[in-house]
Amino acid sequence: MKNGICVAGNAIIDILYPIERYPGKGELTTITEGIMQATGGAMCNVIMDLARLDPALPLTAIGRIGDDPEGRMIMEELAKFPNISTDQMIYEGKTSFTAVMCENDTKQRTFFQYRGANAQLCEEDFDWSRIDCRLLHIGYILLLDTLDEEHAEYGTRMAKLLHSAKANGIKTSIDVVSETGDRFARLVPPALKYTDYCIINEIEAQNATGIPLRTETDALVKENLEKALHRLFEMGVSTWAVIHCPEGGFGMDADGNYIDLPSLVLPKGYIKGTVGAGDAFCSGVLYGAYEGRSLADAIRLGIASAACSLSREGSTEGMRTAKEAIELYGSMSGK
Repeated sequence: MKNGICVAGNAIIDILYPIERYPGKGELTTITEGIMQATGGAMCNVIMDLARLDPALPLTAIGRIGDDPEGRMIMEELAKFPNISTDQMIYEGKTSFTAVMCENDTKQRTFFQYRGANAQLCEEDFDWSRIDCRLLHIGYILLLDTLDEEHAEYGTRMAKLLHSAKANGIKTSIDVVSETGDRFARLVPPALKYTDYCIINEIEAQNATGIPLRTETDALVKENLEKALHRLFEMGVSTWAVIHCPEGGFGMDADGNYIDLPSLVLPKGYIKGTVGAGDAFCSGVLYGAYEGRSLADAIRLGIASAACSLSREGSTEGMRTAKEAIELYGSMSGK
């Protein structure tokens, strides 16, 4: 019987720049003290979060990095977790990096991304005879250039990869990067046809489904969340569709049961950084799915995991064990 979770996709070094405010075009802002580097991207963030949630969980990393200082930093960080196997990582090109501009007051982040080696990740990098897992999580769609390429039969090469995983008896999970433009309509729907667990934020869900989830004043259109989740199932998701946003976690299962859980009310000063909080939420839900928990319990763990992540500046340093995360949830929610 297959065991563990394989996490694949973007392996990135994030360079975090604290700034006074995000400037307009042609304007200047000040970078304040506290510049730091950290691992980032769907693969790095999710696999290290999962390793912290359950140190006994078998994990496999698949991604492309360069044989450079940034790539070595990623491997050094992954090596800190005995339950993460990196035997299938590939060295080629230059390691991807993201310049993250983080406003000191609002903690709002803006990203400038260099694709690097991630752009070459492809189906041939997945040797199914060597991948021992029950669940494959891969992200981000829209940020893996080769897998985002069109495919005559499946729509995209990512969709073909997900089909191959399912043909090998592996459940699939995807994540998408937040991006403006029309690429969602071309690249996300083909992948959803072969997705068991879709865990995305409200902007990504809005772009994928065409259903408005934010107003022009940035208010959440809560009455549309259930419609958007229904639409994700119509687009092909088989088991769970989950949408996360600052206001909470919202999900639907294959029977149409709708879950609506609010985010935790965090004490003033608790939030040290928001980088990686979405991936932390995703990790909590994934772990819940892997463990056979109910959708509601998985979303609670996702909310708890995101709260843990927010307590530290880096992408994964704030994560705790699943037991500790749920205890945090209970202490802050009163449940």
